[in-house]
Amino acid sequence: MASATITAKGQITIPARVRSALGVDTGDRLEFVEIEKGQFLIIPATGSIQELKGMWRGRRKRPVSLEEMDRAIAKGAARGL
Repeated sequence: MASATITAKGQITIPARVRSALGVDTGDRLEFVEIEKGQFLIIPATGSIQELKGMWRGRRKRPVSLEEMDRAIAKGAARGL
């Protein structure tokens, strides 16, 4: 099992074996996703913005009004999202 020590500044050095398995290198970003209280999933955030191109194409035929946005936000807030 790989391990790391936290410095006084809250920084760690990710072991080479873990960096290799994640496919990350110097300057790459990582995301920490809480999967349950106290447990996190570490995901490389190395994708290009170009990968998002066309992802939502054709999903919405008309612009969304401010009122529709407000309703969606209120609905999400009511569900605790």
